[in-house]
Amino acid sequence: MRENYKILGVSENATQEEIETAYRTLKEKYSRERFLEGEAGNKAAKELTKIETAYQEIMGAKKQSASRGDDMNSFVDIEILIKNGDISLAQQKLDDISERNAEWHYLQSVIFYKKNWLNESKKQLEIALNMEPHNSKYAENYARLKDKMEFNNRQFNGGYYGNQQNQGYADNRQMGGTDSNGCVDYCLTMCCMNMMLNMCCNCR
Repeated sequence: MRENYKILGVSENATQEEIETAYRTLKEKYSRERFLEGEAGNKAAKELTKIETAYQEIMGAKKQSASRGDDMNSFVDIEILIKNGDISLAQQKLDDISERNAEWHYLQSVIFYKKNWLNESKKQLEIALNMEPHNSKYAENYARLKDKMEFNNRQFNGGYYGNQQNQGYADNRQMGGTDSNGCVDYCLTMCCMNMMLNMCCNCR
């Protein structure tokens, strides 16, 4: 990319206006000279091709960079929507983003988690981790999700009362920053136990 800036005769920190001015000036110059006879005309035609290629590559890179910046702003908006509980709009905005990078798959995982679609959430997190294996945020949430799924499996198999501590670990550290479900489950359990004790006392 640095070579493209040299071809146009501008620095890498040049503004878009400076790049376009240099491009138009050189294009006009070599567009005239390419009609010269002999080697001079051939050289001008080659230079014109180089200038055109350099300009298109610079503009393409700038457009791509701007698009990535827009996507990052969109990701922030989606995170806010998720935290506010507006899952439908968060999904809609996520679907509008064309580049499916690691952050996209992470946010899709969080949305699936909020819907309690744990298997789908796990698949999306695995994709994000494969794309960015050293991302600590993805790794930590993947570990939490696995704990949650393992707890659910134990609960399904009848191990609910023997795993209250695991409930606290798995549910109190949820994806997306919420930590209320563990407390709710614990309170429901205690209420059920209290009702059972009262029934026993009344039978006497």
